[in-house]
Amino acid sequence: MTFAQGPLLWALVVVALVAVGAVLRARKTNIGLRRQNSELHQQRDVLQRQRDELHVAYSGLTHQHSAELTEVRKDAEEETKAVLKAAVRTLQGLADEQQVVIENAQQKYGDDPGMLADLMAIDHANSQFGRRAQGIAVLCGGWLGRRETVASVFDVARSAQGRIRQFDRVRVNGQVNFSVVSKAVEPVAVVLAELLANATNYSAPGAPVEINIQAVPTGVCLIVDDAGLGMGQEEKDRAAALLAPQAAISLSSLGIPPQFGFAVSGMLAARYGFKVSVDSVSPYGGVRAVVLLPDELLTGDVPAPPPVAAERYDADVAALPRRQAPAPSPTPLFPPAAHPAAAPQPTGPATTAGGLPKRRRKSPVSVVPSAEPGPVRSNEETASRLGAFQRGTRSGRDMTTMEGPEFQ
Repeated sequence: MTFAQGPLLWALVVVALVAVGAVLRARKTNIGLRRQNSELHQQRDVLQRQRDELHVAYSGLTHQHSAELTEVRKDAEEETKAVLKAAVRTLQGLADEQQVVIENAQQKYGDDPGMLADLMAIDHANSQFGRRAQGIAVLCGGWLGRRETVASVFDVARSAQGRIRQFDRVRVNGQVNFSVVSKAVEPVAVVLAELLANATNYSAPGAPVEINIQAVPTGVCLIVDDAGLGMGQEEKDRAAALLAPQAAISLSSLGIPPQFGFAVSGMLAARYGFKVSVDSVSPYGGVRAVVLLPDELLTGDVPAPPPVAAERYDADVAALPRRQAPAPSPTPLFPPAAHPAAAPQPTGPATTAGGLPKRRRKSPVSVVPSAEPGPVRSNEETASRLGAFQRGTRSGRDMTTMEGPEFQ
């Protein structure tokens, strides 16, 4: 070995030793990193398990909170309904008592046209009050009063007409040879009244609202057409949900002030087995509401007129020639309201001989409209006719009030 090869050899040895040392340090560092990585993985697994446990606990607490909140809301809703139901039952009783007093007064003072007109105005206001109380009672789980006799479809429509404020804007067209079974008379009248109230409230003042009665293969349809602005798709969807409820309707979901009409109609339709829809457009551009009464709620029986009313009417008519005493000018049944320009009306006196105001209608509330104005009548005949009309209007809502769940 030469001298030159000696230093080179030692340099190689040193380099080899340094390389071995570096490899050993790197291996040691790698082992430490692997150990640290393993510890980190273990910590990550522990944290993931803790996170899953926290998520399960959070889900459990959320579910428990939702269940307890739902239970609290349900209890509050039931308590609210119980309070309202008790209060409304009292109001319904007072309204029924007031109705009896009004009817007795009409029978006692029915020969005076002015007195009869005022009593009819009071009776009309009382019927609106009773309708609102009935709606609240239905929403609170109460039952409507029931009647023992059937009523013709036309009488039910006329009864509904008499329960709204702007009743003189409503025309009833058509007639069918069917009657509504006793258990469904009041529910159908209440629902139809709610639809008529919406139709008159959301259309121009003075614009007519029509009820068309049509027989269909599956029953009878009561079709309400108005000339309002119609409903948007969102309003139709909400109305459809209320008219075909899948669960109990919450009072707090009806808005402030609460809108009872569709909610009451939906609950009564579901309870008694008929259908209500407002998703069509009327021929006048407004809303078409349809009440479909199935065959199960119809009968071919013809209701007999109340004997007391028939006897009183016959007595009034028989006594007409012998009664010639003048009567004072009556108070109008309702204050005059502004109406849009209409077609020219037949000329003639604005009042009867006894001072009663003559109403001008495009079509009277009857099956067959009269084409010519009637003759001037005496005060007694006018009073008799007003009384007969009032008794006929009440024929669709004569019932016996009963509360609580019952098989109808």
